[in-house]
This record gives sequence, C-alpha cells and structure tokens, in this order.
Amino acid sequence: MTTYPAPRKRLGQHFLTDPRILGRIVDALAPTADETVIEIGPGRGALTDVLMQRAGRVIAIEVDRDLAPRLRERYADDARLTVIEKDVLTVDFGTLAGGTYVVAGNVPYNITTPILFHALRRPRPLRAVYLVQREVAERVVAPPGSESYGALSVNVQSVAVGELVFKVPAGAFQPPPKVESAVLRITPRPDPVLAADEEEAYRTFVQAAFGLRRKQLRRVVRTVCHLGAEAAGVVVTAAGLDPEARPEVLTPEDFVRLLRASRAG
Repeated sequence: MTTYPAPRKRLGQHFLTDPRILGRIVDALAPTADETVIEIGPGRGALTDVLMQRAGRVIAIEVDRDLAPRLRERYADDARLTVIEKDVLTVDFGTLAGGTYVVAGNVPYNITTPILFHALRRPRPLRAVYLVQREVAERVVAPPGSESYGALSVNVQSVAVGELVFKVPAGAFQPPPKVESAVLRITPRPDPVLAADEEEAYRTFVQAAFGLRRKQLRRVVRTVCHLGAEAAGVVVTAAGLDPEARPEVLTPEDFVRLLRASRAG
C-alpha cells in the first residue's frame, strides 16, 4: 500500500475521499474518450483515477514534490497520464494540451480566484469543473445587485457561464476544511461581452470599481480614471448609465460600455 505524507497546510491540501462525490464531479465534467483533461492539484490521485476511466488523456499538474512522483509511479505503464510538477499558475494550458481541452480540479482554497482567472485565459477550455469553497461558487454565479455579486462575478460572467452544480460537506475531505465546498462548472461563452484585447484592461477596471462598490458611478469613474467631476459625468452618460448608480448593480455589459467610454475620452 502506498503511504502518503500528511496534508500540507501551506499548500491548502484537503483531499476528497468520498467516491460518490468524485464520480459526480466527473459526471459534471463529462469528459469523452477523445478529450484531454488538465487536472489541477491531483494530490493523492483520487479524482485522477476516475478521470482516467473516462477521458482519453489526463495531464495532472501537481506542485507537491512528494505527491507528484507517487502519482507518476502509479501510472507508469499508462501513457495516457502525464504528471507535471509545477505551480499551476506558471503553466500555459493551451500549449500544454496542444489542442482543445477541459479542466478539472480540487482547487486549493487559498489561490482559488487566481486559478479561475488563469484558466479563463485564451485559448480557454471547452468547459471546466472545480471543487471550490462554497462562498466562491456563490460569488461566481451571483446576479447583479445581490449581496455576493462582485468583481469575480463580473469578470467570469463577461466571458463564461458559471453553474453551482452541487454542494459538498466538509466531512467528505481529509482533513475536513473549516468551510463548506461546492462543485462549480464554468463554460466559456460563445459570445463574450468584450474583445480579446480588452480582457486585461477590463479585469483591472472592474476590480478597481468594486474597490469603491458603495460609491456612485460618477465618483468611481473620477477615482479610477483620474478625471474631474465633469469629465467623469460625460463618461458615465456616454455609457448610457445612471451617474448615481453603484458598481454592484452593473451588468458585465454595463462595465464594457463604461470601460469603452472611459477609453474613448
């Protein structure tokens, strides 16, 4: 029997052990026999084992130098699995896959948001399924005006559709995390609301705006774009928005219009 080191707190390791939930995660991803799956943080390989039964090829990215060799050894006779021992945020998914791909992973909660953004860089996956903190999943799918709606909601929804597939209790993990979890499916939109060359500026703009989420739009634009009151009002009006509205009620499309109006000036 393979022995494993204790979970590392600094890497945010909480290993999923419930086989029923592992199966439901793979069902949510629905990989086919001709698809490549990029798995984020395979850990001890519980999800990897189920993916290998369904996918044509699995590329597992594991930063833990103790766990990666064990997984590589377990599948030494199966060329369909490749184990990459790297920080996932340094890996170009499109280059690694060499074509179309899907993504799955039990994502470390301490770097969930950077991973979600990283995986939405072009070329995007056909679809992605993540096991994340429930609060993060709720923020991704939150509608404008709701308590959970924020920069993460806008940035994901501008280019993809998020779905909270099901919730996962803490007891399904070893060790149990202090928060509840959820399975989140993200599917890139065929009609993103912004152009490829606008994505970085949009993300920065939206994050800055939500840093002032309780302020009115005129004040937000003044601060974020370093404009005077009159010029900021012109930008908001040009975007067809209410100067007294607040960022938390704007749709992703509203933010695109506001960004473009600010750049046009």
